[in-house]
Amino acid sequence: MSAPEREVEKPMTPAAPAPAPVTAPVTMSALLASCAAATAVSTPPRQSSARTRDSEEGTAGQRDAA
Repeated sequence: MSAPEREVEKPMTPAAPAPAPVTAPVTMSALLASCAAATAVSTPPRQSSARTRDSEEGTAGQRDAA
């Protein structure tokens, strides 16, 4: 009579060696700069509102008066 499958011990196979870490050819600062540039290029410009224009004109008028 054969033993049930769960009782049968399977031979241990050696684990495969871990792969060597891969070093990136790009520095972290270059990667971050690239991401920032991509975000700046892909983000549409903000629509200025009348409130924003009024506040900018008021600031310019204050600078001229000084």
